[in-house]
Amino acid sequence: MRWLHRLEEWLIAILLAIMTIITFAQVIARYVFDYSFTWALELVQFLFAWLIFLGMAYGVRVGSHIGVDALVKSLGPRAARACGALAAACCIAYSAILFIGGWLYVDKMYMIGIEAQDLPIQQWIPRAVLPLGFGILVLRFSLELWNILSGKAKGFRLGDEAADALRGATPVADQGDGSK
Repeated sequence: MRWLHRLEEWLIAILLAIMTIITFAQVIARYVFDYSFTWALELVQFLFAWLIFLGMAYGVRVGSHIGVDALVKSLGPRAARACGALAAACCIAYSAILFIGGWLYVDKMYMIGIEAQDLPIQQWIPRAVLPLGFGILVLRFSLELWNILSGKAKGFRLGDEAADALRGATPVADQGDGSK
């Protein structure tokens, strides 16, 4: 799985870098040279979709998705694990449904053969991220469920913004002159 982690991180970084370069070049071309790349906006939109759909699975892996877990935190460890397992199972089912729907959609786009508006590629190619992203998401949620059921995790991992904010806050030292 380590190769999938690295591939995922590299793809996300590369997509973000390419989007930034294209957008920067488009701004320079438009405002400095009074020229516009007709394909730039569509390509950035496609790349952004890939970034989002690959980023969903990455967010599950690193536990950065937020959730309302006040009730779960008030439960005992066993009940919290059961809630986490149920949540992971529901997420697997939801992701699997969207995987199937994405697969059917991309298949129809392939059969119809519609091209993109500004790029000389068929629309099914950039939209292939739908089944790919949701397939990886099924895998990530399945790993979460396995970790919960095997006892490696106490429950479903969620981002805790309050704890992150408190960890990042550093007290300002007193300078001795009354100013901080």
